[in-house]
Parts: sequence; C-alpha cells; structure tokens
Amino acid sequence: MYSMCDSPLDSRLVFDGLEKKNLFQWNAMVSGYSRNKLYEEALRAFIELVLQTDFKPDNFTFPCVIKACGGILDVRLGQGVHGMTAKLGLLGDVFVCNALIAFYGKCGLVDEAVKVFDYMSEKNLVSWNSMIWVFAENGFAQEGLRLFSEMIKCEKSFVPDVASLVTILPVCAGEGNLEMGMVFHGLAVKLGLNQELMVKNALLDMYSKCGCLSHAKGLFDKDNNKNVVSWNTMIGGFATQGDTRGTFYLLRKMQVEGREKTNEVTILNVLPVCLERSELLCLKELHAYSIRHGFHYDQLVANAFIAAYAKCGSLCSSQLMFNGMETKTVSSWNALIGGYAQNGAPRKALEFYLQMINSGIKPDRFSLGSLLLACSHMKSLRFGKEIHGYLIRIGLETDPFIVISLLSLYIRCGKSASARVLFEEMENKSLVSWNALIAGYSQNGLPDEALVLFHQMLSDGIQPDEISINSVFGACSQLSALRLGKEAHCYALKAYLAEDIFVGCSIIDMYAKSGCIEQARRVFEKSRNKDVALWNAIIVGYGLHGYGKEALGLFEKMLAFGMKPDGFTFVGILMACCHSGLVQEGLKYFNDMQNFHGITPKLEHYACIVDMLGRAGRLDESLRLVNEMPDEPDAGIWSSLLSSCKTFNALDIGTKVAEKLFELEPNKAENYVLLSNLFAASGKWDDVRRVRQKMKEIGLQKDAGRSWIELGGKVHSFMAGNTSFTGSKQMQNMWRRLEEKIRKIGYKPNTNSALHELAEDEKIEVLRGHSEKQAICVGLLRTSKGETLRINKNLRICVDCHNAAKLISKVVEREIVIRDNKRFHHFRNGFCSCGDYW
Repeated sequence: MYSMCDSPLDSRLVFDGLEKKNLFQWNAMVSGYSRNKLYEEALRAFIELVLQTDFKPDNFTFPCVIKACGGILDVRLGQGVHGMTAKLGLLGDVFVCNALIAFYGKCGLVDEAVKVFDYMSEKNLVSWNSMIWVFAENGFAQEGLRLFSEMIKCEKSFVPDVASLVTILPVCAGEGNLEMGMVFHGLAVKLGLNQELMVKNALLDMYSKCGCLSHAKGLFDKDNNKNVVSWNTMIGGFATQGDTRGTFYLLRKMQVEGREKTNEVTILNVLPVCLERSELLCLKELHAYSIRHGFHYDQLVANAFIAAYAKCGSLCSSQLMFNGMETKTVSSWNALIGGYAQNGAPRKALEFYLQMINSGIKPDRFSLGSLLLACSHMKSLRFGKEIHGYLIRIGLETDPFIVISLLSLYIRCGKSASARVLFEEMENKSLVSWNALIAGYSQNGLPDEALVLFHQMLSDGIQPDEISINSVFGACSQLSALRLGKEAHCYALKAYLAEDIFVGCSIIDMYAKSGCIEQARRVFEKSRNKDVALWNAIIVGYGLHGYGKEALGLFEKMLAFGMKPDGFTFVGILMACCHSGLVQEGLKYFNDMQNFHGITPKLEHYACIVDMLGRAGRLDESLRLVNEMPDEPDAGIWSSLLSSCKTFNALDIGTKVAEKLFELEPNKAENYVLLSNLFAASGKWDDVRRVRQKMKEIGLQKDAGRSWIELGGKVHSFMAGNTSFTGSKQMQNMWRRLEEKIRKIGYKPNTNSALHELAEDEKIEVLRGHSEKQAICVGLLRTSKGETLRINKNLRICVDCHNAAKLISKVVEREIVIRDNKRFHHFRNGFCSCGDYW
C-alpha cells in the first residue's frame, strides 16, 4: 500500500520492523522500489535477499530486478541477472521473458531482445506489445508494423489492447504514415478502444505529426475527457506547424477551462514557436507565466528559454536568464553558446565557451558543434583547424553531428577540397552530409561539382529532400544549365517536392536565371499556394530580365489578392525599375514602401536606387543619396556608382568614388579594373598604366571575360581571346561568315569597347575574341535551326558584343539570350529586350 501511494520510505520502515520476512515480503519491497524508480535501492534489496537469506528469487522477483537494470541502463548487470534466471530454470516463465525483452530494448540491444522473444515457447499479449515497443523505440518502424500484423494473424490471433495501439500509433507518427495511422484509428473504433484516454492522446499525436492538424483538432474539440497530456499534445502540434496564434490560443484556453493545470512539458511544447523577433512579446509573457508557477526552476525549461530568447534576437535576455540559474550544467552553457553562435554574435559565443572551460565544465559534442559554427561565421579557418585537431585527439572527429559541423566550417571558409576529403572519409554518409556538401559547392561558385555530386547521391540510392533539390536548382541557376534544371524539376514533381514553397521559389528562380521567364511564369501560375515568397520570386525574375512593367503589374496584382509585401518584394520592384529605366516609378515605389507599407529601407533598397539613378545619368543625385543615407554605404554601392561614372565618362566624380571604394576593398581586382576602364574610356592611358602597375604590385589579376553555354546537357566554357577550343577552326569560320552578313546590315566594330592602347585593326581583332561571340558561334554550330541560344557571361556585356548579338539574331532568325553579371538580354530580330539601356 505504501509503495503504491508513492511512499517507499514508509514501506521500508514497515519491512524493517518485521521479525521474520518471507519471500513475498522481499518481492513486495523490491517491486516497491522498482515501481517508484528507485532502481539502485531495488538492486540493493535484491542483493540483500540473495546474500543474507536462504530464499531463492522467483518469477515475481526477477521482473522487478530486470526492470531496475534497465532503469540504470546497466547492460552487464542485466546480462548477469539473465544468467541467474537461466540457472534457476525461469526462462520458460512469460513474465521474466517479457521483462528481459523490455530491458534489452531499453539498452538498444534489439538482436538480444529478438532472441528472447523467439526463444519463448509461450507468448502473451504483453510479449508481443513489448517486442513491438522495442522495434518502435529503436527506429525499426517497418519491423514493428510487420510484427503487429503477425500478432493479429498468429495461431492465437491476439486482440490488440490499449497498450498495443499506444505502442504502434507513435510508429505511424514517426514515419509520417498517415494512411497506416488511419487504419489503426479504424481498428481502435472497431475494438471500442477509441474512447480510451491514452488511445485518444496517441491519435492526437499521430494526426499532428502526420501534418493533419485539422483532423487532430476535430478529435480534440469533441473530447470532453482531456488530461494534461491531451492539451500538451495539441499545443505541441500547433507549435510544430509554426502557428504562433493557435499555440497561444490553446494555452490560454487551457488556463481558462482550468480543469487541467499546465506543467513543464506544456511550456517546453510552446517555446519552439518563439523563433522570430515578432514573437519576443509572447515569449516574455510565457516567461512571466513560468516564473509565477515556478516552472523556470526546471533545468530543461530554463535552458529552453535561453535558446528561445536568442532566436528572438534578445541575446541580453538570454544571458540574464543564464546568469539567474543557480546550477549551470553543460546543457545550460550549450544553450547560451549555441544561441550566440546561431544569432550573429560568434565572438561572444567563443568568449562564453572559454568561460565554461575555466569554470571546470567539460564540453560535449554540442558545445564543440556550436564552437565550430562560431568559427564558420567568423570564417576563422585557423581556429577551426585547432578545434578539428582537438576533436581528433578526443576521438570525436567521426561523430555524425561533429562531421556536419566540420563540413560547414570548411565550406564557409572556401575550402571545398578539404570538405570533400572529410566527406569521402565518412563511413555512413547521411542525407544531411550530402546536402551540406552540395549546398557548399553551389554557394562557393562550384555549380559543376554540385551537380556531379547530386548525380552521385542518386546513384548511391540516397533520396533527395527539399534542401538537396534547392541546392541543385541553385547550381543550375548559376550555370544556366536549363536541361539539368528541367531534369531536377521533373524529379521534384515525381517526389512530390514541387509543392513545397521553398522548392517552388527555387524552380521559378532557376527558370528565370536560365533565361526562361515564360516557363517561370507558368510554374508560378500553376502553384496552388502562392505566398509572398513565391510572388517575390517571379517579380525578381521579371526584374532580372528587364521586364519592368510586367514586374509592376504583378506587384499590383499581388496587392489586389490581399498579399502583404515585404522588404524582398521591394528589392524586386526597385531592381525591375532600375533595369528598365523606370526612374520615376522606382522613386515612387521607394517612397510608398516607407509611407504606405511601413517598411524601413535597408542597404539593398538604397543600392537599387543608387544604381537606378546612376544608370540614368543622374550621378549627382545618386552621390547625394549615398552621402545622406542613414546606413554606411558598402562596397557594392560605391562599385555600382563607379560603373555608372565609367558609362557617362564622369571622371571627376569617378575618381572620388574610387577612393571610397579602395578604403573598403583595397585588395579586390574588380575595383581597379573599373577605375582603369574609366580612365581608358577618357583616353587617360598614363593613368591606366598607373592603375595596372598598382594591381601588379599588390598581386591582383583581372578576371578574364568568360562565357558558357549548355549543349546536350554539358556546359561548355569560353575565355576571351582563347582559341584552344576543340572546334576553334570551325568557330572562326562561323564568325567570319556571321561578321560578313551583319556588316551588310550595319554592323561596325565599336573599338571603344576594346579598352587597350592598340591600333584600330588590333582592337577589332581583340573584339573578335570576346567570349560571348565564341559561345554564339559554337551554339549555332551545335544546335538545330530556330533553337534559342542561352548564354551566360561573368562580366557586363560590352557595347560591341551587344550590337553584334542584335544583328546576329536577325540574320540567323533565332532568339539569343545572354545573361551578363547585371541582367538578361533577349535578342530577337535585331532588337534587345533592354532597349539598349543597360
């Protein structure tokens, strides 16, 4: 009675007061300790029984002792007890075997549990339930489902009970298998178990985790017999879906109804929804509620609040929460260090890590993972390598979590080769590791390697997810690899990934950046769930192509549909106006953004306006805006202004702008090239030589003009002036024929585009070797008549190549799409979509 009333101390007092003790009383004492999770006391009582009495433990003793071994996860001790049961001839007892199955399952020894289960001559329903639980608990979902089916079909045809359903439903939840979950729901109804509280809670959990929250909510609302687990499950479901309003509504409703009190699990289930600055007020409200009810003393709750404050951008609150903790465990330090590392304060994360070490706390894999993340953000390769060395010394370098962190470090520091070596050394390559390396290649300007690795992943039988597909679309966008992009699109459709919002945005972005804005529009129109991100993707796409009026039309349509634009929307709008010469419209939308939509302009918005005014020749206004803007202009803004100065030969403004640019980026070759081109366009050859000499002194080299074109699924690259291409003779002959034809309709080489101190005929020869002309020639040689040519270029297209491409499109009767480093140019029938405004 005392042990069942959670008072094992009183049980012991009664037990110790007995003059004579029988085996039943010893068993009651061991059972009482085990029932109250006092596992070490249970084992001590068992040892007393064996050593101090003549009683032999029986089939009532051993299940409690085996449970205690599982409670402290002592495999060797449990195996010793298993041996004792064998010696005493108790392995034929169903209760002992059931306890052994649960023990081995809890310790992760699934094979041993299976051996015990298979050895049993007689099995009851608990035996089957225990074995199903072992499979479910250890990640063998399919085996668990198979065994459940066997249980029903076996000779005794056991009828599932509450425990059976409560064990199998979480398997469906973990696998996201809604169809199978609904089958078990039907079975529960058939067996009359659907009104059992534990079954109802398991159903709520299954529907929530399978993404069917509305169905879960329907069951929850109809249920008049809820407990705290019911509320916690439903609150957790809304939080997992990111529904802040729904989560807090349920929390308040739970308090208003007052039948069930919140507990620490309730708070832990609510906290994951607090991820953005906009949720900071809700987070503070929840924190105050936790303080009033004493939940903040719980270690898990306190750690979760530290992490939540960091995610909501309040690092000072995160630190205050940490400082207020009496006992700081490694998990508390990890929450603080991880919060700073993940939220823009990597140096602070490093400082707290050192404080943790000095306080005598030993770091674990999560501490070191956060430290590697901080190094990644700081791009501190040297310190990152030191940590890598330390990980090797302590034997953690092969830990899957640590390996992913190391991959991210080397990728962010631009060491893709080192990341690849690390990846190849991994014995078990998880999907996360494949995604990390593919994304790393794509982000570091190595799209070819990203696509090769993606194909390798498929051939190894790894199924891509949304992250993999997004990285592949990013790589295809960089290369304008349309054919490969289409293959990835087909794969996304077959794998039911295309409906994901982020994948949808990536598909639109890929088609737009591959020159197929019409296909991007078709994907957009077919999308069922058009959220702001999808509208932004298509507006930016039209902006890149210089279709400003179409972009503005889409924006107005977006507003008509009741969508609320964000900062990214206006980046797309301002970029569209910039590339289309819609200066007045651009200035209007810039004002509307602030006055009507309440969006404070960021650096990227000012950059668009500066570029727009500069391209229109309004250099004084552009410079005035740069000097008056609230944020400090970055190198990109000064570079854009210097480029405009070159276009309009504004030497005085240009030299002043160059000084500012060199202060920010003194070692970037592109900046010196811009200034050199400005001097060359003005005929200042002495200044050109001075700038080029400066570049030599500091070891900088100009990026050569490079163009590439996808032909037959393979990307062909061309370098300005390089004639080493396999079919260069054919290419040269093709250009001669083209030049002859376009000269007849008005082509005259623009030698101002050859920014070299050369004779006119030498300049013409230089222009003939420009990379986009090589790509056009090979494209015409290798494609069918009438087929569109899609070419990428790493630099801005020059006036001569632009003029030539317009006329070539007319004489060959083909569309030629060239994407330079600023925008797209669609050449059709002698005209360009940019209207010669670029």
